[in-house]
Amino acid sequence: MSDTIKIVVFSGSSRAGSINKKLVKASIPFLEEFGAEVQLLDMKEYQLPIFDEDIEKNEGIPKVVCDLKEIFINADGFLISSPEYNGFFSGSFKNMIDWLSRPLDGHPPLDCFLGKTVALLAASPGGLGGVRVLPHVRHLLSNLQMHVIPGQFGLGNAYAAFDESGMLVDVKQKESVSKICKSLVEITQVLKK
Repeated sequence: MSDTIKIVVFSGSSRAGSINKKLVKASIPFLEEFGAEVQLLDMKEYQLPIFDEDIEKNEGIPKVVCDLKEIFINADGFLISSPEYNGFFSGSFKNMIDWLSRPLDGHPPLDCFLGKTVALLAASPGGLGGVRVLPHVRHLLSNLQMHVIPGQFGLGNAYAAFDESGMLVDVKQKESVSKICKSLVEITQVLKK
């Protein structure tokens, strides 16, 4: 078994200029520094229909969902940055999770979530950094039997937090993200053995 772990990083926002997309992209060098192989996933590239069991019954699970499930199944862990809308996560993120939770023929239930590790980030234009959303994301993913690591990070005033290359400017913020990335890699390595 390879010691290299694969971490899929993505934002719970599909918006092109999302600050949460910027935050996960800025996290990639930290994950790579700690030895992870990283795959960046953009929800906008996976145009999912609104979850409807009638679609599943009449047409089967859409191919785009199967493609996403394959990415999730092959991942060892995840780094997710969630936007906060009215104190909650985005509808598009929940819709993706609902589709991914549907079992494929010949696969066990929740096979793309079960036992995988997750680290949580949030970014917001406001001072709280989106931290109100993180307990809700934690609860959702824990219900799917994922291991959500204890540490988390909310990036406040996020529109001013990145330099022209998309990297975080503030040293303490970099340290916080680096620490979470290190924990994610280390915990994932332990659980993979």
